[in-house]
Amino acid sequence: MLALPGPVNQITSRIIAAAIEVHRTLGPGLLESVDHACLLYELRLAGLNVESKKKIPVVYKGVVLDSSHVLDLLVEGIVIVEIKCLGTV
Repeated sequence: MLALPGPVNQITSRIIAAAIEVHRTLGPGLLESVDHACLLYELRLAGLNVESKKKIPVVYKGVVLDSSHVLDLLVEGIVIVEIKCLGTV
């Protein structure tokens, strides 16, 4: 079953297209930092609003802890992209 067209699905489709473009251009086996930089470039080239390495505070039982989670990419303020790369065999 296909997902209904909506704002999140339209954004994720554009993210996937950008990721495929990076992979087609550079191939597999790169460092996450390289994929991150290239995907950030492609997403911005596609006209998407992207925040890189955005810190999100950790709130536990109503208390803001002295810790944070760092998102790889936050696209259009609603889609989180976590970049993972696997080494080639």
